[in-house]
Amino acid sequence: MILSYYPGCTLKTKAKDLDRYGRKSAEALGITLEEIPNWQCCGGVYPIAKDEIATKLSSVRALAAAKAAGQDLVTLCSACHNVLKQVNNDMATDEEIAGKANRYLELSEEYHGETNVIHYLEMLRDKVGFDKIKELVKNPFTGKKIGAYYGCLLLRPGKVLKMDNPENPKIMEDFIRAIGGTPVIYPMRNECCGGYVTLEDKALANKRSGKVLENAKDMGADMLITACPLCLYNLNQNTDGYDVPVYYFTELLAEALGVKD
Repeated sequence: MILSYYPGCTLKTKAKDLDRYGRKSAEALGITLEEIPNWQCCGGVYPIAKDEIATKLSSVRALAAAKAAGQDLVTLCSACHNVLKQVNNDMATDEEIAGKANRYLELSEEYHGETNVIHYLEMLRDKVGFDKIKELVKNPFTGKKIGAYYGCLLLRPGKVLKMDNPENPKIMEDFIRAIGGTPVIYPMRNECCGGYVTLEDKALANKRSGKVLENAKDMGADMLITACPLCLYNLNQNTDGYDVPVYYFTELLAEALGVKD
């Protein structure tokens, strides 16, 4: 199976290992991630202003490229996924935005939200199947208590992203079970870690991250996994005193499948 792939800026620069783990794991599961040519930064944050069109154009180009290839578009970063999915929804439901974007881009064929955008976790659940992954695991995380950290962007807004229940999700816990670990449910798993205010208010970011880590530790987690590079960075900057290491989920997947370098 071949799927179009949007890696995003962070996974092509500061977090190349996470991208490599994702690609190698996908290949081990029978899926080839075909990177979209000449993709551009999605902006990292969805622009909520109704008249803000320019910052959505790079996402529309990527979405249109996947449409031209006749493939679903897979993202590995929750921020990229959030932006692409919301822009795709705009192009499908808002005639004014779609009209302006199409007139500006002058694509060979107008784009109106036809591409199916999925997160890598959805690919694992819906394209591969967690039962199949469990069968292919070579190095299970037996005995490891792993907390899933969803953060702000992976599930919200729920009516647009439609990945899981934003208040009581299970997709990452099911992933943890598939690689042989024991999921730890803790109240702060889908609360903000403060990543977006790290530069302007480091104390607040530390406080938010500390609450997440403390809560996970109190509930018995040996480690956390996340699907957001910014959350990964922010939480790992604030692990002092909590002894809860934080990993990107593709790193654990690659290790479980036996393809980690």
